[in-house]
Amino acid sequence: MSLPLFALFLAAFAFGTTEFVIAGILPDVAQGLGVSIPFAGYLVSGYALGIAVGGPFLTMATRRVSRRTILIALTIAFCFGQIACALAPSFAAMLAFRVATAIAHGAYFGIAMVVAVGLVPPAFRGRAVSVILAGLTVSNIIGVPAGAAIGGLWGWRTTFWAMTLVGVLALIAIWALIPQTKAEPQQPGHLGREVRVLGRQQVWTSLIIMLALMIGQMVPFTYITPLLREVTGLDGMIIPWVLLLNGVGATLGVFIGGRLSDWKLMPALIVMLAIQAAILVILYLVSPYPVLMTVTIFVWGALNFAIGAPIQARILMWTADAPTLASSLIPSGFNIGIAIAAVIGAGLLEGGYGYRSLPVLGAVALALACLVAIFSAAHEKRSGAALPQAAFT
Repeated sequence: MSLPLFALFLAAFAFGTTEFVIAGILPDVAQGLGVSIPFAGYLVSGYALGIAVGGPFLTMATRRVSRRTILIALTIAFCFGQIACALAPSFAAMLAFRVATAIAHGAYFGIAMVVAVGLVPPAFRGRAVSVILAGLTVSNIIGVPAGAAIGGLWGWRTTFWAMTLVGVLALIAIWALIPQTKAEPQQPGHLGREVRVLGRQQVWTSLIIMLALMIGQMVPFTYITPLLREVTGLDGMIIPWVLLLNGVGATLGVFIGGRLSDWKLMPALIVMLAIQAAILVILYLVSPYPVLMTVTIFVWGALNFAIGAPIQARILMWTADAPTLASSLIPSGFNIGIAIAAVIGAGLLEGGYGYRSLPVLGAVALALACLVAIFSAAHEKRSGAALPQAAFT
């Protein structure tokens, strides 16, 4: 990994950790801010909506500014966001600070991917993008368990102070290692072309599959800590290790999904969606049993990210002639699903359903995603549409 790519990876790791670490400290945050655990889950929804809505707008609005300058500004915003969360006096303030950070998050990944492919020869562009995405998976292996452990030892506010330190290191790395870049030149009709490619059925069906995947993943994962505490009966100090195992599975899944995408993308995607629906049913069945639950969470994490890889690859393949908006919509699609998942999960819990019921809803979402994938693959085969030629701006 080159040093400039490492700088982009480090910031991606920071953003990924602050998004997902909330699941590991959610009960403590809820207690500290004086709200219920289901209501605290809206911190996940707010962050996800900030990425989904604010990220693409900020990405497109700053296309005329040097990308290095924007990356620096976004990383500074991240640092201030972590400080604000650490000092948040109320739930409303915490939610506002999380949403502001999330807007920077959404813009960062779209811009960082474009910068990454510009740092390497054409033959290595896919690997450059995978480095940025690896920041998310490594955040699940190291950042989330470490953040949960820090919160358990010294309080949840300390977790955000630790994230501030990571952000400062990322800022220094980007400042020192990312070369100067020029602003993107004005191109007539560029925005219209970016929007039109979203109407291709391969794109919008992939976005639907992405939404369903995230609902299936995040309805249980948002409340994974209380689920493991109350249903599985795990001690609070063991839970970070279970989250670590989930992150290891996620990283393995990225590589597995990438290889399957290069082999037979749609057949592999359909099969993995069906298997994941079954895994979520198994998660429901084994949730009272610690060993079986831990093993299932590992497999569940691996499949979540294995499925994510072909979905992202398919979107990028079918928007190759207009990639800027599409690259920002990938994290948007994932995070709209996360936001919906947190709201649905909170609604179920507040309606009297227990934590154990959450994987069941996830299984239904994955089954529907599998049906959409089958429909999309069949339609693509009948139409005989050709992939667009790549156009890097």
